[in-house]
Amino acid sequence: MDILTLLPFIVLIGAMFLMTRSAKKKQAAAAQMRNDMQPGTGVRTIGGMYATVKEVHDDTVLLEVAPGVHAIYAKNSIGAVLDDAEYNRIVHGDDQELDADGTVVPDDASSLTGESDDVEVAKIDLAKDDAADDAEPEDAAAKDVKDAKGESKTDGEADSK
Repeated sequence: MDILTLLPFIVLIGAMFLMTRSAKKKQAAAAQMRNDMQPGTGVRTIGGMYATVKEVHDDTVLLEVAPGVHAIYAKNSIGAVLDDAEYNRIVHGDDQELDADGTVVPDDASSLTGESDDVEVAKIDLAKDDAADDAEPEDAAAKDVKDAKGESKTDGEADSK
């Protein structure tokens, strides 16, 4: 056999080796992270729930999901161990890291329109105008349609008899 026929197989085996090696590294890092958990640290489960670690056992972890509410989880269900600042920011809303200029983004988009509060906004009057109802529409005569027999019909009437 010559080397050109073996080259695709060699490349394929090399790619498989590299992929499994990186996956094993990620698994080892996740296992190390789970083993380094200490009571009092904040965690995020793989389901997206945030909790505080109370006790760490061999295969399980006791989590406090709310004050006075404890749940036992498998260690494999811990998705991430969070540092204190990030945990407090997410769970309690504590944001100690504001921008350098102190910019605060509003909850609504009113300040993003560029208009100030001093500008008077033209309001549309949606109330019914009584004067317009009293006047007959200009095209009222056009709405009457004569059929073949000479009988006039208004819009909405059917031809069925």
